[in-house]
Parts: sequence; structure tokens; C-alpha cells
Amino acid sequence: MMLSGNAKLAGVIGWPVSHSKSPRLHGFWLDKYNIDGAYLPLAVKPDEFEIAVRGLHAAGFRGVNVTVPHKENALKIADRVTERAAKIGASNTLVFHEDGSIEADNTDGFGFYENLTHGAPNWVASDGPAVVLGAGGAARAVLIALAKAGVPEIRLMNRTRARAENLAEELDAPITVIDWDKRNEALAGCNLLTNTTTLGMHGQELLEIDIFDMPKTALVNDIVYVPLMTNLLEKAKAHGCAVVDGLGMLLHQARPGFNAWFGTDPVVDEDLRQFVLED
Repeated sequence: MMLSGNAKLAGVIGWPVSHSKSPRLHGFWLDKYNIDGAYLPLAVKPDEFEIAVRGLHAAGFRGVNVTVPHKENALKIADRVTERAAKIGASNTLVFHEDGSIEADNTDGFGFYENLTHGAPNWVASDGPAVVLGAGGAARAVLIALAKAGVPEIRLMNRTRARAENLAEELDAPITVIDWDKRNEALAGCNLLTNTTTLGMHGQELLEIDIFDMPKTALVNDIVYVPLMTNLLEKAKAHGCAVVDGLGMLLHQARPGFNAWFGTDPVVDEDLRQFVLED
């Protein structure tokens, strides 16, 4: 579509940024809703991040998504930080306001939980324990979202136990840290299993886990989406569990930013999923 002089502008800042699916994702929504706007990939070096962000703000951009390695620096330059971004300690979404201020948000937890509830509408967070594998940045967002949703117990495991212990101490959540080599036993009676590690991702080692003691009523989620059906999800599906892949987290986390910049709360549907996967 043709852009007018009143076009709304946003983008994604990273270094590198060529791998990002965000331009394709937001471009789909811009076309679908016939919005006079554009969403651009912006490759910005770490030492030029702040000057780039302030320049984009001055140039009339509505805001930007932020990806590695800028997520922590995005908090430092913001005038306001949402509660969820402060808890996670990083921002993936900046909103530029008309008063000249910059607001930092983090929508990863929102995207994670929306993906679960849309992908498995009969799953209820308060019905039992959740098992979370990994203790990185994604795990932090997932843990906060699960605690907010009312999960009564979260069993956290990481290959380096100390990282899991440090994360549990930092968060106000019902977390029990369990040794990585006890991950099979930890699945007993769980209501949810979520993998936030890179294990099972294309080019990485497979996630070695025995799910046979896990209830067939449990929901299994992997935030990895390349491949879409990881070895964990394949095992869980064969076991009889409902599964939710990781692509939806990517799609749903984009909604709050798109709404803030372009004035429309977009829908995540199968057409969008297929379009993003074709890239």
C-alpha cells in the first residue's frame, strides 16, 4: 500500500536484526487492517542504541520493538517503565508518547499466557503445579505470568541449579527449585510443562526428558518454534497430552505494541500463523 505524509511508523531495533520475523508479522496486520503505516527493521549497534531511539522519537516514530542485545538498555533510557517490564528486568517494547516521554514495556509474559489460553482454552492455571525448564530471560517472563495467573506451585529446573535458585529468590512466586537430573520425577501430578530452554531448537541438542509419569491431562508447551513441533511436543502428543507450540507466543507478544502504535488490537489467527511460517 502507498504511504501518506501522515503514516504511522514503528519498527524493531536489534543487532543484528535481519533474522527478525517482526516486520513480516506487523506488515501482515498493516495490510489486513488497511492502516496507513509502516514497520521497519532497524539494525543498530549497541553503542548507538540511545541516540538511535531518541532520533526515531524525534522523527515521528510511534515506538519500536527491542530485541537482543538492547533489551536491558531499553529500560535505562525510558522515562516510564511498566510493572511487568521492571519485574522482568528487560524491555521488548518502547512506546513514544506525544509529550516526548518514552515508556518501556515487556510483553513476553503476556504473549506466553495468551498463547496458552488460545491454544488450550480448557486449561486452567489454578488446577495444579507447573513445571518450567530453564532459568533465562524467557523463563523469568513465564514464571511471572504463571504466578499472576494463580498457579499454586511452580517447579523450576535448570541445567545450572544456581541460576534457577537466583531467579527463584528474585521473584515473588511459589517456586520450588529441583535438580535438573530429577526432571522426570518432577512431572508427577503436574498440570503444565513448559520448556523455555533452547534444547530441541533446530541446530541444538534434543531435550532429554521422560514424560511417562506425567498426567495425560497436563498441557505441554515449548516456546521454541523452529521446529514448530519439537521433540518434546511430539512425545507429549503421543502420550495423549494437549500441546501448544511456541509460535503463538511470538505472535501474541506483538499485539500490545501494534495496538499502541497503530491504534488496533490485532487478531492472531491461522492465516497469520501460516504467513509467518512461510518466511
